[in-house]
Amino acid sequence: MATALFSVLGILLCSLLVTSDVLPQDNFNIQAVAGKWYLIGFATNAQWFVDHRASMKMGTAILTPTAAGDLDMSYASLRSDASCWRMSHLAKKTDVPGKFVFKSERMDNDNDMRVVDVKYDEYALIYTLKTNGGVSTVLNKLYGRGNQLNPQLLEKFKQFSLENGILPENIAILPQNGECAEA
Repeated sequence: MATALFSVLGILLCSLLVTSDVLPQDNFNIQAVAGKWYLIGFATNAQWFVDHRASMKMGTAILTPTAAGDLDMSYASLRSDASCWRMSHLAKKTDVPGKFVFKSERMDNDNDMRVVDVKYDEYALIYTLKTNGGVSTVLNKLYGRGNQLNPQLLEKFKQFSLENGILPENIAILPQNGECAEA
């Protein structure tokens, strides 16, 4: 029991230490991030991902800046039965450009999201620290304006995820998938 407790405390401490080093990209432009993105890479040590990784496929995200400077995020992914899984969040701006916070009612967690690297017409690398019941996990996502990115960007995503404590087997480049019809 004590070993398990120390393991959990060690993971929590490591995730908190990593968080302080992960900063949003300088000169973040919220208007330039607007539009459609494909979710190409996904990396986390969260147990739900470990349990469902094999069934995950590429989805899309529509990012829409609000007049107040927040970011409306709508996600969609086509399931194998041709139905669509959808989710949306309103990420509230913070005093740091490129850093947002939101509460996920569906997953019952608090999210600290940072756009850490973006080339607005090509890719975006997003780091999120998810906290539920005092336990935090890192979730990294790699988005592309198209449904493919060059191997150097995929490798950059993998290295960034490893540097943030994600196990190699929990870093996925998602297989291409059909798209959901516009809602």
